[in-house]
Amino acid sequence: MTNLAGIGDDLLQAARDLRDETVELRRAIHAEPEIGLQLPDTQAKILDAITGLDLDITLGESTTSVVADLDTGRPGPTVLLRGDMDALPLQEDYVSDFQSQREGVMHACGHDSHVAMLASAARLLSENRDEFNGKVRFMFQPGEEGYHGAKYMIEEGVLDGVDRAFALHVVSNVPNGLIATKSGPLLASADRWEVTVHGKGGHASAPHDTIDPIPPAAAMVGNFQTIISRELDPSQSAVLTVAHIESGTTNNIIPASAFLEGTMRTFDEGVRNSIHESFHRVAKSTAEAHRCSCTSEVIPGYPVTVNDAAQAQLTGDVATALLGADQFLVMPQPAFAAEDFSYVLNEVPGAMAMMGVCPDDISPAEAAPNHSNFMRVNESAFHNGVALYAGMVMVG
Repeated sequence: MTNLAGIGDDLLQAARDLRDETVELRRAIHAEPEIGLQLPDTQAKILDAITGLDLDITLGESTTSVVADLDTGRPGPTVLLRGDMDALPLQEDYVSDFQSQREGVMHACGHDSHVAMLASAARLLSENRDEFNGKVRFMFQPGEEGYHGAKYMIEEGVLDGVDRAFALHVVSNVPNGLIATKSGPLLASADRWEVTVHGKGGHASAPHDTIDPIPPAAAMVGNFQTIISRELDPSQSAVLTVAHIESGTTNNIIPASAFLEGTMRTFDEGVRNSIHESFHRVAKSTAEAHRCSCTSEVIPGYPVTVNDAAQAQLTGDVATALLGADQFLVMPQPAFAAEDFSYVLNEVPGAMAMMGVCPDDISPAEAAPNHSNFMRVNESAFHNGVALYAGMVMVG
């Protein structure tokens, strides 16, 4: 039975009282976004925000990560709370007082919000450390957007001694303040693939003197889809997308090669491996059917993000106790986005939840989604996220 003592109005009000600090940090990070594993400006802002909280702070060696430990001095679990720090290579086109000041870089996935809410949760928990037992590890992580930042932090020991873990992710086209999660697969694996078809170039007026790589490249677009429609059990789900095709230079030259790339995603590691095998076979046989050869490669991305059933239930219990049943949703199905928090959940029981941050002046259906150049975050319910972070620790 979950112990929900102390989880309720007082905790939510304490989180609400930190609103100004939360918003100020979020906007400061938003205005100066950074990409990848080296985020020195963001790291400095985090350190400023948690200074004086009596935390044991460790800085990353291979990245600009920040790990901050809170020890109550009493026996209990060690709970990890994670917030990712990095932005995306995208020009921000929504004008605001804190619009990105860096050309071609934008916090278009809400990681600035994650950091700000986690820093406020660190302050709340530090100031109320007599109300719970054990330890809290605050994981401020660079490089979530394709750089495998969590993996680097795990290699440096961020999970040593951790009993359970929790992360929160904002979604700009979900109703403001709503918390949503589910047990089992939550987000997909995400692998990148590439194919280069090798032919023989020549004059476009004499295709018989060439081995044209474009027809097999075009055929692969359709043939790859038969992996999903004809080889995969219909009860399973997967996506194989051709996102980029490039070949040739002008109208009267048949090129010597053609290039294709895209993504493949699924919610099951066994299905993931099966799609990899089929992808190489289909690429090779399609090329050979057109007298060409090919090189194919799958570049592994993030694993499936799988929530522990008990921790997903705990998330729902805490969110409901804090916010009411109408502010918590059990997701009916997983989403095809991917997350490197999956590396954490592969090692320790834990859960990730989503929090809606849809702006008040627009409906969720009309809101710009995450990764949009017009993506906006509603800051008015940040206290929901701060309180949920803290509540996941205080349940004991």
